[in-house]
Amino acid sequence: MTGTGGEEMGAQAARSRALAVLRVRSRALAVALLPAAVAVVLLVGGATGRLAGSGWDAARWTVSVVAVLVLAAAAAVALVVARSRPAATPTVTIAEESAPDLYRMVRDLADRLDVPAPSAIALTPDCDSWLEDRTHPAHGPPPAPRRTDPAVPGGPARPRGGAGPVLVIGSPFLWWMRVGELRAVLAPVVAGTGPSAHPDIAAARRFIRGLDAAVAVASADRRNPLARAACAGLGRVCRLLLRACRVHAAQMERGVASAAAERAQAVDYGLRIAAQEQVGLAYAGWDRLLTRVALPAWRMGRWPSRLDVGVVAALTELSRRDRLAEGFASRLGERPACDLLEEPGAMDEAVSLLTARLFHGGPETGPDWSPVDWDEYPEEVVDRTWRTDAARLHRVLDTLGVRRAAEEDTAPGTEGPTLARVLDHLTAPADDPATPPAPAAPTTPPPTASAPRTAPHPPTGEAPAAGDTPAHPEDDEDLGGTTTRGAALAAGLSAQLAREEAAAQRAGAGTAAPTTPAAATGAVGPDAALWDDGALPLLPLQPPRSGREILTAHITAMVCCAAMDTAGATPGLDWLDGPSLLFDGARAADLAPSVLSLVETGDPGPLRDWMTELGIRPEKPVRLV
Repeated sequence: MTGTGGEEMGAQAARSRALAVLRVRSRALAVALLPAAVAVVLLVGGATGRLAGSGWDAARWTVSVVAVLVLAAAAAVALVVARSRPAATPTVTIAEESAPDLYRMVRDLADRLDVPAPSAIALTPDCDSWLEDRTHPAHGPPPAPRRTDPAVPGGPARPRGGAGPVLVIGSPFLWWMRVGELRAVLAPVVAGTGPSAHPDIAAARRFIRGLDAAVAVASADRRNPLARAACAGLGRVCRLLLRACRVHAAQMERGVASAAAERAQAVDYGLRIAAQEQVGLAYAGWDRLLTRVALPAWRMGRWPSRLDVGVVAALTELSRRDRLAEGFASRLGERPACDLLEEPGAMDEAVSLLTARLFHGGPETGPDWSPVDWDEYPEEVVDRTWRTDAARLHRVLDTLGVRRAAEEDTAPGTEGPTLARVLDHLTAPADDPATPPAPAAPTTPPPTASAPRTAPHPPTGEAPAAGDTPAHPEDDEDLGGTTTRGAALAAGLSAQLAREEAAAQRAGAGTAAPTTPAAATGAVGPDAALWDDGALPLLPLQPPRSGREILTAHITAMVCCAAMDTAGATPGLDWLDGPSLLFDGARAADLAPSVLSLVETGDPGPLRDWMTELGIRPEKPVRLV
C-alpha cells in the first residue's frame, strides 16, 4: 500500500517537528556543556602559558567550579528525566490466548495498512482508543515477541511484539459495537503505529514523556528543605524545556494523526462514518451508567460486576426512547465485538473493578466491598440506599430535638420513624418556638480531595445515594430558597455526612491496601505495573452537592421508604436514570417536583396529593437500617 500525498505531507510534518523537539534537547545539552568547554579552554591556555597571570588563574578556578556544578546538575536532571516513570493509563491487558480472534483482526488490519502491529492490546473504562508506549523500564519488561515479520522494503523492521506500542481500546466499544464497526474505528488508531516506528518521532516522544514525568517527580511534596530546593530547580528546568517543546510536540502529533487518518481512509471508510455515530452514543450511555447507576452502588460498598453488559442495556433503552437513535437497535442482530474474547464475562468483571477504582477509589476486598449482579441491584443497592438515608434523616431530627410521634399522643402503632414526622417538622411556622437552631459546623475535618465521595444530581423519580460528600453548611449559598427549618435540617445532614465520611477515612487509613483479587488468584485483572493506590480515584465523577440537594435527596429517600412499606411499591433500576421507585412495575413520576416544593417553599400540598393518589400512608412507621 503506497501512501497518498496527504499522508506524505503529514508524515513529513511530523518528522520535521520531531527534529525540532530533538534540537531543543541538543541546545539544552550544549548549554550544559558550555561552562565545561570554557573551562577546558582556560585550563589548556594556562598549561601552555598563553593565559598566565593571577586574573586568568581566578577565572580558571571560578569557571571550573561553575562547570562542575552545571555538569552535576545537568547529569541529575538527565538521570531523573531518563528514570522517571511516565504516566500510563491503568488498563486490563488482554492476553493473546484469551482473545486470539481480536489479535488476529488487529494484525490483519495492520497488514492491510502496511504498518507494524501493536505489541499488545488492553482495555480501559473509557470511550476512546489510542496507542500507548510502555517501553519504559518503570512499566516492567515488555511482553516477549511472538513472531517477527520481514522488514517492509524501504521501511523499518516490523516487530510483532515487545517493541511496539500497546493498543488501548475503550471497553464500551468492545461490548456495544459490532465487529465491523470496531474494525473501522480502530483503523486510524492502528495506522498510527507506522509513524510511531520512526526513530526521530519515537525519540522525541520519549523526551517529552520523560520531561513530563520529571515535572511530576519535582511536584511531589518533600519535607527536607534541601530536597525541596533541588526539586524546585528540577521543576523549573523541565518546565522550561516543556514550554520550548510544546508547539513542536503538538504539531508533531497533529502530523502523525493526519498521516494515520490518510493511510486508513481506504479501510472501511463508509462503515467508519456510521461507526462514529456509535462512538457518541456509547459515550452518552457510558456517562449515564456511571453517574446514575454505578455511583450509588459504589457508595454502598458494592461494585456492579458487569458494567459493560449494563452499558449495552442502557444504550438499547436509549435507542428505544430517542427517536434520533431509530434503527440502531436493528444492528444488535450482528455479531458484537465482545465475541472476539474467549471469556467476555471475566474481562467485563476485571474492567468493572478497574472502573470502580478509577472513579471511586474503594478497596477491592473485604465484607463491605463486594460485587453485585444486576438482578440483585434493586434490593442490595437501591433499597439499602433509601433506608440508610432515611435512618440518617431521623437521627438528625433526634439531634435537633424534634419529638417522635409517640411523644405527641398519637394513635398506637405509629410510634416508629414516620414520614409524617418529617413533613410536620418542615411545614411548621418559622416563628414556632420549637424550631431548633441550625447546628454548628462539623468538628471533624471534611473529606480530603484524594478520595472524594460525590453524587450526581438525581433525575425525576431517582433515588438518592448514601455517603455523599457534604458541602460546608456555613459556606452553602444554595439554601436561600429553603425554609428556616429546612436550612437547619440541611445543615444537620451535612454535618452528619461529614462526620461519617471522616470516620470512614480514619478507618481506611489504618488498613493496609488490599491486593486485587486478580493478583491473588492469577486471573484477569488490572495491570499491576501501572497500579498506584495513592493516586486513586483519578477521575471523581461529580462535585459535592449543596445542602439543599442533600436535604432533597434524604426526603426523597424517606418518601420512597414510606411508599414501599405502606403502598406496596418496589425498588427498581432504570438503565439511564438509576434507582427508581416502581408501582406495579411502572416507574413513579412527579416525585421530584413535589419534594422540591416542600423543601423550597415549605408547601406539602403537592407531595401529599401525590401520596394520596398512590395510597401512601405518611403516618405509618417505616423500616430503617
